[in-house]
Amino acid sequence: MEFGLWEKYYTEILDDFGFSRENDEESARLLDEILSVEGCLTLDDLGEIVGFSDKYIVFGAGPSLKEHIQLLKEDYDLKDYVLVAADGATTALIEEKLVPDIVATDLDGKLDDILLANIRGANIIIHAHGDNIEKIASLSSFFNNVLGTTQAQPIGNLYNFGGFTDGDRALFLAVALGASQITLAGMDFGDIVTKYSRPNLERDTAEADDFKKKKLVYAEKFTQWIIDNENVEVINLKQ
Repeated sequence: MEFGLWEKYYTEILDDFGFSRENDEESARLLDEILSVEGCLTLDDLGEIVGFSDKYIVFGAGPSLKEHIQLLKEDYDLKDYVLVAADGATTALIEEKLVPDIVATDLDGKLDDILLANIRGANIIIHAHGDNIEKIASLSSFFNNVLGTTQAQPIGNLYNFGGFTDGDRALFLAVALGASQITLAGMDFGDIVTKYSRPNLERDTAEADDFKKKKLVYAEKFTQWIIDNENVEVINLKQ
């Protein structure tokens, strides 16, 4: 999605959630400064790394995630797919002894597992927004093979492919990398959150709060936008 089109949705999101564009831009500048010093991937770099396939599986952190991982392990040859974990879904993959090729994160997931995935070869897409400035400052430098993204105007080393949540941003990234097919695993878009999306959750699942429910509405909306507007086959295992 080009930024000119995305900006219309972005403005709507800022108004709907009461987010600060200035804070988003501050976080983006900080991440860009860190990546300028530490080094980072370009989209072309990442495309070369995952160029072994144009078929992708994007893992969300919904309640169907573990069931879908088991299904994929049994029925799919996962070496033929680029595996993309949306933030906390990384933990479920690590539990199943799978390492994603890409992790899309705003650093809200279980960081030990994201770091472990990175050590084992995962490329990390770090997303800067107004609510994670402190995490960007304190954690970004610990990762290797990083590509930076922002939901505001892209600057410097940072990209904006479109998307709002880790899950639907991962879909837009897959499109930008030339995916011809994207399989969605654990992308439920419902009212239930899991311990993978909320690491401090005491139970395996719980009802989402109103804030999370509204985010999931946008995630589903942007997923549908990709289905309607991009030249890519989207297969949702939930259906």
